[in-house]
Amino acid sequence: MSAKVAAIQMVTTSDLDSNLKTAARLIKAAASEGAELVLLPEVFAVLEGGPMHQYGEIEGSPGAVLQNFLADQAQQHNLTLVGGTIPLISRPGKSATDADRIIEDDRVRAACLVFDGLGQQLARYDKIHLFDVTIDDQQSCYSESRSYEAGTEVVSIDTAVGHLGLSVCYDMRFPELYRQLFLRGAELVTVPAAFTAVTGIAHWEVLLRARAIENQCYIIAAAQGGRHSERRETWGHSMIIDPWGCILAQLDGGEAYVIAEIDIDRLKQIRASMPIAEQLKLLP
Repeated sequence: MSAKVAAIQMVTTSDLDSNLKTAARLIKAAASEGAELVLLPEVFAVLEGGPMHQYGEIEGSPGAVLQNFLADQAQQHNLTLVGGTIPLISRPGKSATDADRIIEDDRVRAACLVFDGLGQQLARYDKIHLFDVTIDDQQSCYSESRSYEAGTEVVSIDTAVGHLGLSVCYDMRFPELYRQLFLRGAELVTVPAAFTAVTGIAHWEVLLRARAIENQCYIIAAAQGGRHSERRETWGHSMIIDPWGCILAQLDGGEAYVIAEIDIDRLKQIRASMPIAEQLKLLP
């Protein structure tokens, strides 16, 4: 089984309406080339626009602008849309009345929502590993835990193009998450990101290729790629990698997308010839 998948790269600003128009234009372009699954980057809707809580939505709310945008785009183009991340002020739950569902401390969850070609939500993954680090760049200090509440659940789902594992940006430095996705049968894993330029040049490609090789899966990585403000610059280099670690498509910086064909039969051949799943000795 083969299918085309695409990763969208953006240079998101503080102008939400403009960002959504850019995302819509790039989704349409990727769909016109036959993409059956499209991945948006992390924080595709707004970046450097102040506290995320002001943009936060409750999951499933009828008037939720960002969720409705994702659902409409998936349905309009009849594809699986992995919505990068959007800020949600509600934790995962069955209903809005679930106890402790609403986050009360002005933080949000960095939520990656997946919609099918009917515009129905298939899954939600909340970023587990938050970027609390010091980097030698103009911003210097990054403290996501001040604005975000960490997720706790590993998520994978069946889609029209294969079994999909979900991750976000800084997660890629924690291989145990990807091993859990591998053990759940993930055939492709999405990585929406806003990697810094400094860490990107050093680690972006090597980490992504390692995650693909060690878990014998396709990696689809959609990045932010450019100058967002005087202090914030992201690395870009969105890419699609096969289970052998080969880069099938790659960008540099700026707004664009990459598209490539994935072949699940080839993945199965690689896993059969090198049966890592059967040879694991140290289980997570």
